[in-house]
Amino acid sequence: MYRSIYPRYPRYSNTPNQEYLCKKIAALEETESAMILGSGMAAISTTLLSLLDSGDHILFQNDIYGGTRNLAEAQFDRYGIEYSFTDTLEVSDFEKKIRDNTKVIYIESPSNPILKIVDIRAIAKLAKSKGLISVIDNTFATPVIQKPSTMGIDIILHSATKYFGGHSDICAGAVATTEDLKETIWSLSKNLGGSLSDYTVWLLERSMKTLSIRVKAQQENAMKLSKYLYDHDLTKTVYYPGLPTHNNHDLAKRQMDGFGAMMSFEFDESIHVNTFLKALELIKPSMSLAGVESTMLVPAETSHYLLKEEDRIAQGITNNLIRFSVGIEDTEDVIEDIEQAIVKATNK
Repeated sequence: MYRSIYPRYPRYSNTPNQEYLCKKIAALEETESAMILGSGMAAISTTLLSLLDSGDHILFQNDIYGGTRNLAEAQFDRYGIEYSFTDTLEVSDFEKKIRDNTKVIYIESPSNPILKIVDIRAIAKLAKSKGLISVIDNTFATPVIQKPSTMGIDIILHSATKYFGGHSDICAGAVATTEDLKETIWSLSKNLGGSLSDYTVWLLERSMKTLSIRVKAQQENAMKLSKYLYDHDLTKTVYYPGLPTHNNHDLAKRQMDGFGAMMSFEFDESIHVNTFLKALELIKPSMSLAGVESTMLVPAETSHYLLKEEDRIAQGITNNLIRFSVGIEDTEDVIEDIEQAIVKATNK
């Protein structure tokens, strides 16, 4: 164990408050162990680079965070790591794309930003049957709503900047997994240096004390606001797994304890999207998500900007798609803000 070999040092993630926070995350995710890193992408990149060698192949779900996809497309070729993406979320599509050199299956559910739902149990079962390591980005759900380890997933990743932090004031990442896999990931992390300062660890631990309260309040608001948007005359599409019209609503009910506080939607052509965002007064037009304040953005211009346009469109990420992170404000105030912004953004 590294704790008995290395002195306490922030880069080794073994200071007392780092270790305490890791135990808390592991307890929440019901895993043997956990570790924290400097950002969500630090957690993702360190994990994948620690698992994959030159000549290995990783199979990604097609609908994943833009930064994760860009990591593969921009960096993996130089390391000799092969990668591919599924065409659909069907387990059969994952299975047919597994190669002889596949080592990892990577999923994200709910996905960013279309809120697609993957059958986590089925993917975990497939991975185990093929001797592969299964990895999930559980940022949008959080362990309050979904515990992938209980469904057979090997490694759970988080952008702890988001719901774990919850106040839009820190940047952090988290990995929850078995003790053995954690040691493998940690061995690389101590050399890459993507560690958290003790002060940031303290802020993160402070925030996680209210994680359950915040997420449940945000989730309740999201259900109300998704129905409001769905019923609005100027709304064309709403993506929220809590709506019965969502393609994966029944699956979400089976594997999630609620539906989360993230959604995305599109207005019809009468609304100028950027004018709408600039007209908002209570809701923040910000790249941040999962904070106590509601935020909106256009993924095509921000979180998924680096994707090729054809890849974005294939995933349903149009230029007019708005991602909505629901906060804890009174929903009537949020609706009033949306309504006044619609008036200002309506093409006349």
